[in-house]
Amino acid sequence: MGSVAQLCYSADVARTITLRRVGGSVGTTLPKEMVDRLDLAAGDRVLAIETEKGILITPYAEDLEADLAATRRASKRYRAALRELAR
Repeated sequence: MGSVAQLCYSADVARTITLRRVGGSVGTTLPKEMVDRLDLAAGDRVLAIETEKGILITPYAEDLEADLAATRRASKRYRAALRELAR
């Protein structure tokens, strides 16, 4: 199986970015053409979603965050049933 970029996006929109130390954290910058295409600006919020294939960064949307929270609650509540179904 490939990375998130290989599975989800064509080569013309996938970009390599470098992580840098920012105080006690790690941050990065996004290429200008990507920021423009996604209509992002400095100070905008994005969601970083950890997947089994890597990190997916997507523009912040309250409805997406609410959907992710509901999915986390459901997977926790129905953990045993989901494990059984996965067999």
